[in-house]
Amino acid sequence: MKLPKIGFGTAKLSGTQCVEAIAGALDAGYRLLDSAFNYANEGAVGAAVRRSSIPREDILVTSKLPGRYYQRDLALPMVQESVYRTGLEYIDLYLLHWPNPSTDLYVEAWQTLVEARQQGLVREIGVCNFLPEHLERIERETGVRPVVNQIELHPYFPQTEALAHHADRGILTQSWCPLRRGDLLEHPVITGVAAEHGITPAQAVLAWHVAVGAIPLPRSASAERQRENLAATEIRLRPADVDRITALGRPDGRLKDQDPAVYEEY
Repeated sequence: MKLPKIGFGTAKLSGTQCVEAIAGALDAGYRLLDSAFNYANEGAVGAAVRRSSIPREDILVTSKLPGRYYQRDLALPMVQESVYRTGLEYIDLYLLHWPNPSTDLYVEAWQTLVEARQQGLVREIGVCNFLPEHLERIERETGVRPVVNQIELHPYFPQTEALAHHADRGILTQSWCPLRRGDLLEHPVITGVAAEHGITPAQAVLAWHVAVGAIPLPRSASAERQRENLAATEIRLRPADVDRITALGRPDGRLKDQDPAVYEEY
C-alpha cells in the first residue's frame, strides 16, 4: 500500500466542525484522513468525503475498531457499522486500535479484519500501538501481516527501534500526536532548527517525521495551519538536524504512559 507523506488527524473533531475542517484539508491537498469508531466522527468524515469534488478513489479514509468489540461475534458487525456510518461503500484502511493484551482477543479481532477485507468492506488492514511481539503473533497465527502500525511517535518518544522493525518487514509507520502537546515546539533544539531553515517549529517537527520514515497525522481546524503542515513534507532537514531532534527522546517521553504491553484502551 502506498500512502501520502502526511495525513489529517480528526481526533476531538466532530459534527459540522469536523466536516468543515476536513473540507478545508482536502482543498489544501490532504488525501489521507484518519478517524476511529471511538472518535465518534466517522459520519462527519464520510459526509466531508461525499461532499467533496475530489474523486472518491483519490481519498484514503481510515478508521479503527475499539477493543471492546474484539470478540468474533461483535467485531464484524462493528466494522460494518463503521462503513454504514461513513455512508461510503468501503473504508480504505481499517485498524485495530490497541492490542489490549490482558483480554487476549487481538488475534481473533485481526482474523475478523482479514475477513472484512475479503468481503470488500475495507481495502487494507492494519493496527495501532502494536509491539513487535503483537505484530509477530498475528502474522504467525493468521498468515497476514498488517500494512500499517500507527503508534505514538514524536521527538520526545522517537521510537527508533519500532521504526526499524517496521521497515524490515515492509510495515508503514504512522505517527499519532506527532507534534505532541506541551513544550515540545518551544524546545531550543526545535526552535533552532526551525530558525536555521526559515520554517515554523511545527514544520521542523513534521519534516523530522518524514525524514525518519514516519507518516505524521497532525490535526488542525485552521486553514493556515493545515497548509503549513502539508508544506512541511517538502522540507528537507540535514542529517545533523534529524539526529539533534531524535536525541530529544526521553525514557518517560510518552504522553500518558500508555505502554501497549499493559495499557487497556479507554
